[in-house]
Amino acid sequence: MRTQPVFVRARRAFTLIELLVVIAIIAVLIGLLLPAVQKVREAASRMQCGNNLKQIGLAMHSFHDRNEGFPPGYYDVAPWPYDDQGPGWGWAAFLLADLEQDNLQRRIAFNTNVGNNSAPIVSARGAFLKSFYCPSDRQVNTFTAKDGGSQSWILAQSSYVACNGNDGVDDFSTPPHTGAFVRATRGFRIADITDGLSNTFFIGERCTTMAQPTWAGVLTGAQVPSVRAPGSFSGGSALVLGHCGPHLPNDTIVTDADALSSAHIGGVQFLFGDGSVRMIGNSIGQTVYDALATRAGGEPVGGDY
Repeated sequence: MRTQPVFVRARRAFTLIELLVVIAIIAVLIGLLLPAVQKVREAASRMQCGNNLKQIGLAMHSFHDRNEGFPPGYYDVAPWPYDDQGPGWGWAAFLLADLEQDNLQRRIAFNTNVGNNSAPIVSARGAFLKSFYCPSDRQVNTFTAKDGGSQSWILAQSSYVACNGNDGVDDFSTPPHTGAFVRATRGFRIADITDGLSNTFFIGERCTTMAQPTWAGVLTGAQVPSVRAPGSFSGGSALVLGHCGPHLPNDTIVTDADALSSAHIGGVQFLFGDGSVRMIGNSIGQTVYDALATRAGGEPVGGDY
């Protein structure tokens, strides 16, 4: 019996040049896709940050309705111009119950210093809360704050600080600050914000590339290091407060630790007194930016911002 020959077709392999072309095409596609993915991710993070600020705004007004005033920038029994004496709990600590953090707020004795080493206070001040964190920023959860000596404390990370005006937050040599939040035993009322709630900054961002804020409060004697200018420090007030002028948002020449900045491209998000949230661009006019930072300056605010 005669057998038929079997023909096997030889497979043709990729040549080196073809393989390199395919790799190059894939690399180009990834290069085109990556910026789009990053842009979508940043848009989602920016939206979440804005939602955080809106929730803080609702909590602010709920607190005002119950207490006939907003919370202080931070609670301190020493009147201006004396240095801090504590207890130091920050504006955000007073809002915990309005942000569905009742259990955490119950750990806090507001007449006890933030730096107290009792177990409830230690656990409270170190509790990281996503309500106070911008997902565009680097997440560290907790950080260590120090004084000029050997004292140190573990504090929860935050991304938001209250606006106290246009000068350094720990400058006690000038008249009391002009923003909506200052150190005091109680905060301002709506009637005290005579520039109008829609024209007044309440809360703004500060990212970890400038300095590290916390929601908990101000530790008496703490020093806040500037990330951009190693060896430069602001006082403990910078842990919960920030100022606008003489700097602009995301100002690259800022060497202090108590201005406003963000990890967003092009600007910093702010909560206004009326509860609205707006992105303030890096190129906003200095006069307008400074005017928005005051509660009762009477400055005209015009144009888009």
